[in-house]
Amino acid sequence: MTDLIVVPQAAQWQRLKRLVLDSVSSPITRRVYNLGLDEFSAWYGEAPRPGFTKATVSPWRVALEARGLGAVSINVRITAVRKLAVEAADNGLLAPELAAGITRVKGVASKGVRLGNWLTVRQAQTLLNAPDATTTKGLRDRAILAALLGCGLRRSEVAALTFGHVQQRDGRWCIVDLRGKHGRVRTVPMPTWVKVAIDAWAAAAGVTDGAVFRPVNRGDQTQGTALSEKVVWQLLHGYAAPAGVPGIAPHDLRSYAECRIMPNSLI
Repeated sequence: MTDLIVVPQAAQWQRLKRLVLDSVSSPITRRVYNLGLDEFSAWYGEAPRPGFTKATVSPWRVALEARGLGAVSINVRITAVRKLAVEAADNGLLAPELAAGITRVKGVASKGVRLGNWLTVRQAQTLLNAPDATTTKGLRDRAILAALLGCGLRRSEVAALTFGHVQQRDGRWCIVDLRGKHGRVRTVPMPTWVKVAIDAWAAAAGVTDGAVFRPVNRGDQTQGTALSEKVVWQLLHGYAAPAGVPGIAPHDLRSYAECRIMPNSLI
């Protein structure tokens, strides 16, 4: 038993994939695992393979490296495939010794954070200046970028941010009791310039409670009650290239916020 169920038995493949996804509690990890397994399934079906074995999964890792993915992105995809092997063995779809071999496929060694991947202060300033601050949408976008840069929030955390989270503690603004990955709750300091950007957006939008960031229609009017993670992702990529930082991702802004001393007058 080495054949991986891909297209011919789609329902069985979806059932097996669901077992893997249900084994993790974090919605963020679940989403990445789902993406990784779909990518592996597509790659596996592109050409004849010797079966679902260690000898097949190792070239998958090489293919991921050839795409230029970072160590973390590659390793989380490899982990998803390892879990797939375990679930396949547990359900009688793969011989246990083959599953054991797949679980021994090594990931990519992390070489640390490269300084060149971080934004410079000038790039951060250019990115913040990219939205048109004369419009409601522009003020919202600038406030979102400020929260990503200044507070190191994940896109899911930006989408879930409420006015109730933003509080003063010991004379300093903070994001209080923010629930993040794996359900962890933390308090995040908020630089003054981030609070200024959020206040400017809130005043223009006329919102004072509930979700901080809302959709804005083509008429530049606020609508709806919350913003999706997808909008945060698209927003960032829409401003990144003109700002001279193409290929940037939300976690790159987290690295910037966590590893640099943020100037209080960035905006």
